[in-house]
Amino acid sequence: MASDELFKRIAAQSADRVKESDAAFAALNGGKVSQEMGEDPELTAIFKRFTYGDIVRQTPKLTEVQRQLLSIAALATKGNYKMLATHVGMALNVGATPLEVRETLYQLAPYIGFGNVYEALNHANSVFTKRGIELPLADQGTVTEENRVEKGSDIQLGIFGDYIRNNRKNSPDDQMHIQVDLAADCFGDFYTRGTLDYKMRELINIVSLDATGGVNEKLTGHIKGSLKVGNDRETIVQAFTAVLPFVGYPKTLEAMACVNKATAAE
Repeated sequence: MASDELFKRIAAQSADRVKESDAAFAALNGGKVSQEMGEDPELTAIFKRFTYGDIVRQTPKLTEVQRQLLSIAALATKGNYKMLATHVGMALNVGATPLEVRETLYQLAPYIGFGNVYEALNHANSVFTKRGIELPLADQGTVTEENRVEKGSDIQLGIFGDYIRNNRKNSPDDQMHIQVDLAADCFGDFYTRGTLDYKMRELINIVSLDATGGVNEKLTGHIKGSLKVGNDRETIVQAFTAVLPFVGYPKTLEAMACVNKATAAE
């Protein structure tokens, strides 16, 4: 289809986005249709119609739970904690479990640092407490001190293969401990945890790297990893689309360029 014709066809789909955004927003908020307008009602209306109208329509392969978990990942990465708390509530409203929310945040620790994750957890846990959810939540760890390196390395090599082997081969001696840490901590301590599968963990990783920005080599690598664990190009594109309202267009366009690069040989 010619590009101009495709552009016009997609643009025409936005005709009912006010109605669509009201319906989606109500589903996320226990039937409440209107969003608190505050002191900036115009911006709030634009955000609502775009995020809960256009974006929802453009991401049909994602479940609403996935949209909310990915939004939480992007917001935590950006440090937008007040909005993060709102989306934690929305995630619970549409059926996400507290463990899914918590594991989304735990998965971010190797990518945004433990301090940022603790801050995000403070806000998520406040929502849990208000909902009467007992803390701490159930343990999800599956590795031991004795096998975390082996288990993590197996996962790492299984997903990224020669890329990891080459990194280890080319690592200076005084930096090899970082390669061990990647296997033991990033993959051993986190990828092995329960509740979320590899497909969802990789989607969380790529939207976090997208929100971080300036890490295109790593983002391209994790897009390839996301494909390896079973996500297709369409799902990956829609994951980046889902967090567009929270990361902006420059980073989203960079992410789409990484998708194109990662799938060029597919």
